Amino acid sequence: MNSIINFVMKNKLAVWLLTLIITGTGIYAGTQMKLETIPDITIPVITATTIYPGATPEQVAKDVSEPFEKAVSNLSGVKTVSSTSYQNASSLQIEYAFGVDMKEAEAEVKEALNNVKKPENVQDTSVARISLNAFPIIALSVSNSEKDLEALTDDVENIIVPQIEGIEGVSSAAVSGQQVEEVSLVFDQAKLTQLGLDEATVKGIVQGTNLTMPLGLFQFEEEEQSVVVDGKVATLEDLENMKIPVVSPSGMYSVTLKEVAKIEFIGKAESISRTNGQEAIAIQIVKAQEANTVDVANAVKDMIPEFKKDFDGLDVQVTLDQGEPIEASVETMVSKALFGALFAVIIILLFLRNFKSTIISIISIPLSILIAFILLYQMEITLNMMTLGAMTVAIARVIDDSIVVVENIYRRMNLSNEKLKGKDLIREATKEMFLPIMSSTLVTIAVFLPLGLVSGMVGELFLPFALTMVFALLASLIVAITIVPMLSHTLFKKNMEKGPVAHKESRGKLATGYKKALNWSLNHKVITSIGAVVLLVASLFLIPVVGVSFLPEEEQKMMYVTYTPDAGEAADNISSSVEQVEEYFLEKEQVDIVQVSIGGANPMAPGATNGALMFVTFDSETEEFAKVKEDVMKDIQAFDVKGEWKSQDFTTSGSSNAISYYVYGKEKEDIEPIVENIAAIMEDNKDLKDVDTSLSKSYTEYTFVVDKEKLTEYGLTTAQIGMKLNPNVQREVLTTITKDDQTVDVYIDKQKENQTSVEDLLDQTVATPIGTEVSISELVKVEEGTSSDTVNRREGKIFASVTGTLTAKDVAKTSQDIQTEIDKLDVPAGIEINTSGVTADIEEAFTQLGLAMLAAIAIVYLILVITFGGGLAPFAILFSLPFTAIGALVGLAIAGETLSVSAMLGLLMLIGIVVTNAIVLIDRVIHKEREGHTTREAILEAGATRLRPILMTALATIGALIPLAIGAEGSGLISKGLGVTVIGGLTSSTLLTLIFVPMVYEFFAKFRRKKGLNS
Repeated sequence: MNSIINFVMKNKLAVWLLTLIITGTGIYAGTQMKLETIPDITIPVITATTIYPGATPEQVAKDVSEPFEKAVSNLSGVKTVSSTSYQNASSLQIEYAFGVDMKEAEAEVKEALNNVKKPENVQDTSVARISLNAFPIIALSVSNSEKDLEALTDDVENIIVPQIEGIEGVSSAAVSGQQVEEVSLVFDQAKLTQLGLDEATVKGIVQGTNLTMPLGLFQFEEEEQSVVVDGKVATLEDLENMKIPVVSPSGMYSVTLKEVAKIEFIGKAESISRTNGQEAIAIQIVKAQEANTVDVANAVKDMIPEFKKDFDGLDVQVTLDQGEPIEASVETMVSKALFGALFAVIIILLFLRNFKSTIISIISIPLSILIAFILLYQMEITLNMMTLGAMTVAIARVIDDSIVVVENIYRRMNLSNEKLKGKDLIREATKEMFLPIMSSTLVTIAVFLPLGLVSGMVGELFLPFALTMVFALLASLIVAITIVPMLSHTLFKKNMEKGPVAHKESRGKLATGYKKALNWSLNHKVITSIGAVVLLVASLFLIPVVGVSFLPEEEQKMMYVTYTPDAGEAADNISSSVEQVEEYFLEKEQVDIVQVSIGGANPMAPGATNGALMFVTFDSETEEFAKVKEDVMKDIQAFDVKGEWKSQDFTTSGSSNAISYYVYGKEKEDIEPIVENIAAIMEDNKDLKDVDTSLSKSYTEYTFVVDKEKLTEYGLTTAQIGMKLNPNVQREVLTTITKDDQTVDVYIDKQKENQTSVEDLLDQTVATPIGTEVSISELVKVEEGTSSDTVNRREGKIFASVTGTLTAKDVAKTSQDIQTEIDKLDVPAGIEINTSGVTADIEEAFTQLGLAMLAAIAIVYLILVITFGGGLAPFAILFSLPFTAIGALVGLAIAGETLSVSAMLGLLMLIGIVVTNAIVLIDRVIHKEREGHTTREAILEAGATRLRPILMTALATIGALIPLAIGAEGSGLISKGLGVTVIGGLTSSTLLTLIFVPMVYEFFAKFRRKKGLNS
């Protein structure tokens, strides 16, 4: 220590230059860090989507989902395998333990699924890892009142999208709702039969003619030259007039292709997209992994005015913007941090009553934060909600070390009996406090390090928070033993050389009063102890009043509404149902944007192309938005529609406010009664709304049972009947032509037949090998039944979920009430009920944080034992911890906050902060004991001396967190609940630490003396 402080004193200019370099580097690092909503989390889930055209959910489950589940369930690292089988598609979800190499896992899944034998018409499986970087960061809706969809599609695909993809940091821009150009070719079967032709012959002629064939290089005279045979069809007219040879008894002649087939251009939208009632095209932009979300989103938005200037009538709406909430969060956190720092400065100034001391104390705030920025930037950690939150909280703690050092220097400098002056005084005053500040810093670091070891999603979120706090705290320790002594020598040099001329150090009324109260408490240990314990026990009764929840709600003025059609619902009915709700939203004054998508790919239901998604943005000034949403959903669900409207809750923190139960069984029929009973229990609970089950709805299903004898008689097969009736045969591309310099596919389509009933199918005929036609009704017998629209499986069993949305804050009470009723149900053997949703999230998060707290306390005790060279002092110090619960629970009750993950994080932080105060006090007690004072004398002297730095650090911490505690805006984990918990807990524990810790220390000192132990 001597050499470090001496070096700093002798090389002030070098230290100043180093400080400036660190400041510049820190500012640069902070401005270059990527801005994100949450940390870059690796989600350990792999999905496998398989299309099975024409298959019912039961067929999909039997032929695809179940074999796939068996193939991947025993792969290394797999935790849970679940599947959903839809009409035409299977979706497999494979969940891994955190820490598994997902790239390697993806390769293993692909290999395992490729080895599974599948039916012939099953398409290739799409295997993908879930990645936050794969989701769009900004979405645009483009419409034009002066152009039709074809012209708008041309503008979007050829001009707008290429310009967006040219922006630095943009990975891709996906377009939906655009018009797709194609050519439809439908053969005239009667004409083909009349001419003695068949489809295969005509297709072969078209494909053999419409091509370009390079023949290679030929040696002509003195040089090689290329020869190409070109029969390429350029236009639709060329295709229509292509000659098809026909052989007849009178000889060979030809007909044009248009004589045997109907050929036409078709421009159609693959899915319907509307914005505020107007036909639109949606563009979803995904950023590159290393790109900055805010920069990319802003760059895209900056281009919108240019697009509007280039195209008359163009309207571009931003329907999704991930950058805006990040910027708002940064501004909120920065403002809270600045106000917090200001509060801390005012408190220090009031205590020290010296401007120079205050300046020296607060220098640690910017320097510690900037050093943390440098280290985070080097580790490629983003500036997100967790790192920003840690910076805000760190301001409340990094100042402590400097306060303690400055206060000791300032106190000794003004002691009348102080013998040291100048550099010697500063060196000794800093050395005197080095052990307690090093211990307290290491202790606080020890508290945050276990956060990085917490497993699961909570651990992934907390690691950046923990690292930020650790870096800032280490930096504060370095600043306290280098920059603070150097500044103290510079600013106090004249005073120190002259001696204590400023004023004599006196105890003051507060210290005198505290000394009397402490002495009385030491003389009445039993009464004091009983009083403290009674307060602690009484505070625990506040837990039911406060309530338990997962994460604070993030109120975003938007709704994400989905429409799930009834099983077998016709497309016209779906469109009509969606239009009703669209008009309802458009008529509401508070609504800014209504984005509607009908059909197309739906990530929540692969293979289902008839559902609808509606993204509704409300005015930012909309008051009581939670009630507005509730009223809106009541209105929508009252509409006369066959399908189901639901509001989806997605927030940046990944939290949900739904309570869910999974019911497992061997057959769907077994679990249905239990699911319905649980749904009834949840519907009766006044704290839940929108109770829904995943029990699949049913289609009417007709099974055509073939007459095998009749098939043999006519020389037919089951496959021929299936091919004749199957409407889901994949469209075949015959060839391509060119239109407006673009390649257009020519598809072979079937003649559309108007089938209004099952009898229409039975009336169709199939050709026999001898050329005759036989009716389908002669070959099959019809059996009527039902088929589920989905089949859900998890861990090898059929399951269904029951979900309800919470309206109350206290999740624990509502969950307990429901569980009590569920426990009364008579559940048959083989049926299993598991908790899911927010209840399971709370259980996992609280368990992990509880373990982190226990680990933190164990590590803290170990560090204190090493620091103090014995077990007595550390044991006394740890007695300050239980009393944090008193103020924390009272604070939460007063503020109307719940005991959430955010509050638990505050309790974890309190372990480090509270122990720091106790260390400063007990270190002084031990110091005085070694000088020859009795334990009682040492406690009273240390209490009076250390009262000011303890109160200063506690109040500075409280002051720094006040903006967070009174802030109305929620910020996920770093929110009002955390601020209130720390302020309340620190208030109660500081008051009780000043009384209870010395009392425990003196009590155990008797045993130490008896045993001759040295603490």
